This record gives sequence, C-alpha cells and structure tokens, in this order.
Amino acid sequence: MSKYMDLYKEKLTTTTEAVKCVKSGDWVWYGMFTMAPPGLDAALADRAGELKDVKVMGISTLFDVQVAVKDPGHKSFIYHSGHQSAYERHLSDDNLCYHVVGSYGLCPHNLNKGYMGGWPNVAMVMTTPMDENGFFNFGPSCSYIKDVCDLSQYVIVEVNENVPWCLGGCKEAIHISEVTHIVENTVPMRAFPAEIPATPEEKKIANLLVERIQNGSCLQFGIGGMPQTIGKILAYEADLKDLGIHSEMFADCFVDLVEQGVVNGKKKNVDTGKITYTFAIGSQRMYDFMDRNPVCLTYPAEITNSPERIGLLDNMVAINNSVQVDLFTQINSESNGPRQISGAGGQLDFTIGCLRSKGGQSYICMTSTRSAGGKLISRIVPTLSPGSIVTVPRHYASNICTEYGIVNVAGKSLYARAELLISIAHPDFRDELVKAAQDLNIWTKTNKIDY
Repeated sequence: MSKYMDLYKEKLTTTTEAVKCVKSGDWVWYGMFTMAPPGLDAALADRAGELKDVKVMGISTLFDVQVAVKDPGHKSFIYHSGHQSAYERHLSDDNLCYHVVGSYGLCPHNLNKGYMGGWPNVAMVMTTPMDENGFFNFGPSCSYIKDVCDLSQYVIVEVNENVPWCLGGCKEAIHISEVTHIVENTVPMRAFPAEIPATPEEKKIANLLVERIQNGSCLQFGIGGMPQTIGKILAYEADLKDLGIHSEMFADCFVDLVEQGVVNGKKKNVDTGKITYTFAIGSQRMYDFMDRNPVCLTYPAEITNSPERIGLLDNMVAINNSVQVDLFTQINSESNGPRQISGAGGQLDFTIGCLRSKGGQSYICMTSTRSAGGKLISRIVPTLSPGSIVTVPRHYASNICTEYGIVNVAGKSLYARAELLISIAHPDFRDELVKAAQDLNIWTKTNKIDY
C-alpha cells in the first residue's frame, strides 16, 4: 500500500463537504474539456441561493453545467467558458454562459498575470486515481489546469477510475500534498463516435489537402468531421510514411495512423517519435489507446501552442476549420454573427507557427456554402457579417481551401486576394461576389471574371 494512503483517507470527503470551501465572490475553475467534475458541479449548484457572486470557469465542458441551469437568474453563480462546446453554446443562447476571449496558447499567460478576472480561489478537477508516488494525473486535459491549481487556495480532485493516465512532459499531474480535498466518482468518460460522418464536399476538401502532405510532414488537426476524414485517408488510402503529430487536440484518427504505421514521428525534430498534444476528446477506443502509452506525450498549452516551438518543427502542416471568410481575407472561425459558437482556440497559434516552420503550411478549410432555413448561403462573403469575430487577421492568412480548390493569399494585394477567393467560391455566388468586389474598390480591369 502506498505510503500516501493515510493522507489520502484524511483528505477524502463528500462532494457536499468539499464545496463548503467556496465563498461568495470566489473564482471557481473547473477541469477542462473531459475533465470537468460533474459531482462537484452538482454539489456546488446545491448551494444556489446561499452564495453570491461566485464566478465559475470551464472550457468546452461536455455536460449541462448545473451551476448554470439551476441558477438562471445568476443569484449565486455566473458561468464562463473559454471555448464553447455544443452544450455551452446552448447555455449561452439562454444567457447561462459567457465567453472569455483568448487565444489558447496565451491563456496560461493571461491566467498567471491575473488578467482573467483575477486569480482562481478554488480549483475543481477530475483526475485519475492516485498512484504509488502520490500523484493524480489530469488525464486527457493537461491544458493549463496545473497553473490553475498552483494559483488556487483550495484544490479539489474528483477521482475517477475511468480516466486514462496520460504520460507527459510537464504539468500533467498533481501531488497529494498540493491537494486540499479528495472526492470520488465513477462516471464514464465522455465519449464520442470515432468517426464523424463527412459530407461529399468535406471529402473533396480532404482529398485536396492530402495531396499537399508529404512524407515526414508533421500534422495538426482541428476539431470536426473534415480532419477525421483526412486522417482516415492518410491511414488507409494515401501512400505516405513517417508522419509526425504536434497538435493541441488528440483526435481519434491518430489511433488509426499509428496502428497503420503511417505516423511514427521519426522525422520530427522536436519530441521525436512522440504524438504531442494538450487535450483529447473522442471515443473510448481512443482513451484506451492513450492510457499509459509512451508514444503519447501531453504538454501544457503554452508549449503545444507556442508559435516559436511549432516553428521549430520542419514541414509543419496545420489544418483547421472556418465559418466564414470575407473578400479582404479576414477569417472568422468562431461565431455566427455575434453568436459565439466556439472560440479562437489555437488556430492563430498554429497559423503563425507554420509561417515560422521550414516547409510549413497552414490551411483554413470550409465548405463553400452552408444551409440556413433551407437557403444556400456562401461562406465566402464581401464583408464579414455584423458582429462576426476575426479569428485570423488577414495579414496572417495564407492557404484557404474549399471543395473548389486551394488558394494562397499570403503577400497578395486586395484585388488579388478577392480574385483568388472568388475562384474557390460556389459557382452560384461568383458573379455577385465580383460585383461586391467592384463596389468595395478591390477589383481591377486585370482581374479575371470567368472561372
């Protein structure tokens, strides 16, 4: 038996008792992504009406947050998210969740400087069971939760035997001596289908991108069906080898890529032979693969998302999704008008990092249209919709991809950018986009009109 078991038993308590450390006016931070603590959240929500002005912070929490839904009038709690999940998006629609702005790689800096509304008072995070050395592992969410714990007066871990132990480079675990309360839970990991169905348009985009990847490339994939489709093509159809991965998110398709021998990281000049990541959301198969697997290396976000570190990786290829791009090549990847639907994430971090990488390539991908109310709407627009967020400024934009092709707008004039974007817009919208470009004075007589 571990020499730390007596201390474990001393700190072990119920969720009801543990959350009594929260005081009115506190900042409470939840574990991030899959590691938000459902038991502690429910217990804290039971104190609605007793506490006042408690601010709660999460990132892509994957269940209905009880401190939000049980206190719709914000008499006790105000819930925040740094990157909205589908659950949090619906909470926001009902004014039950408020977005905290930040590029993922800069969040640890903002936290440690006290810019994010002050420093946290209480950290509540789901972890693995304690090991024989007295450590609890943060599982598939290293992110910057160790910094949150280090800054907090109280640290409550919600121990769950279903959490995979994720091996890391630093800040992936916390010692029992740093923990003030321990509670236990046995809820299953939040798992999602290993394959997200891709549309025909997404499959076309995936095939276009696969043609740009070379032997030895190092990959970063964003969230969604398209990156998963690319991964499946690379694993089972493409004739590529010695690929590496340096990504903020660990995706299900990485398992296929490793098992098929396509990804081995041999050509990575940083973290050679390792899949580097900071969080993971996926299937139970993926969580099982990650558990104590030495090929997987988790780091905090300030390392995975450092543009300087990304730039050290040769042939870095970043593939991310977008919502809308305007003719000035401003890229919105996080909102529908003023409605926040996700967050900045690490898209700008990896875009800048790829610019610094020898042979680096950054791709912003989207289908050329979307459907709204049965009507087809172009994702390439004259100007961004009112209230839309610029995730990647135009001076960092480079490769933009739809099912109609890939264009590189880096270093181009306004009229050249407009022409390139229109060439990959849906044909039904190209004429009106040309007219809009003329009205915006970003079109010349040398521009092509027919595509």
